[in-house]
Amino acid sequence: MTAFTPLTIGPVRIDLPFVLAPMAGYTDLAYRAICRRHGGVGYTTAEMMLDRMLLLGEKVRRKLAILSADPAEHPIAGQLIGNEPDVMAQAAAELCHMGFDVIDLNFACPVNKALSRRRGGYLMQQSELAARIARAVIAAVDRPVTLKLRRSFFQDDRDHAAFWRIAEAAFDAGAAAITVHARSVQAKCSGPADWEFLAAVKRRFPGRTVIGSGDAGSAERAIQMLRQTGVDAVALARGALGNPWVFRQIRDLAAGREPFQPSLEDQRAVLAEHMDLASRLYGPLKAPRIMRKFGIRYARLHSQPKAVRMAFVDIATAEDWQAVVEQYYNLSTEAV
Repeated sequence: MTAFTPLTIGPVRIDLPFVLAPMAGYTDLAYRAICRRHGGVGYTTAEMMLDRMLLLGEKVRRKLAILSADPAEHPIAGQLIGNEPDVMAQAAAELCHMGFDVIDLNFACPVNKALSRRRGGYLMQQSELAARIARAVIAAVDRPVTLKLRRSFFQDDRDHAAFWRIAEAAFDAGAAAITVHARSVQAKCSGPADWEFLAAVKRRFPGRTVIGSGDAGSAERAIQMLRQTGVDAVALARGALGNPWVFRQIRDLAAGREPFQPSLEDQRAVLAEHMDLASRLYGPLKAPRIMRKFGIRYARLHSQPKAVRMAFVDIATAEDWQAVVEQYYNLSTEAV
């Protein structure tokens, strides 16, 4: 039996040091709710929001609030992306008004759209600007501020100088934690994550909260990262997609139990619940198109993952969704 040390982010305390990472297009309110209900995850972060969008007016803020936060979902972080200290500070204050418990700054996003606009991971090669943003946001809000970083911008960067400058400046300014994705921005999500770098970060900041990310694709791997690197917590991203039970599986392993394996009936029930939540958020016409990508992810737990994945690829309506569920998640036709 393993006893985990709770994760603390300023005054926020989470009993299980394994959290749901923000993923654009996936960690909306509906899926975060599924992970809390069926996995027992205690801390989530909303999908990243562009700083300027939060400053466009009440109508836009209401839309973001509906899709990104819920009164019952606490503790939760709101994540910002941008590149101007003053604008990021103003947007962070808006997230506080929206009820987020923690403000997270994204200096790690590797997608080309963010990089071309000098946001996200681009700031891993602009350490002074990143530090100024962190200081401005920390000074503007009354709750914990965290940063999402990558080990470097360029894959062949071996001294990680920009990372160390940003992390040092952020902690000196009062940042409550950093989440470190152990790959470069250039690598995106390819190649092995550098867990040795995570261990080096924790050694450098022994009294600070460091959350590790990268290659924690299962309950076993997430626990291995925590033990091997010494980080204070692990953020699960792709490992949690289609498997909201992964946090329950971590608890099982820690307690010395066999990890929970969702039955076909369990999977069917969650598919129905998730579609219902998505329909409430997006409406009955838009929800099936959004849920298509989730169905593809859920398929990996099915005994016929390829067939189910291809079936979900083609759905466009609620009727299409239900037909796939009836064909592949019906106990009487399990062998189909």
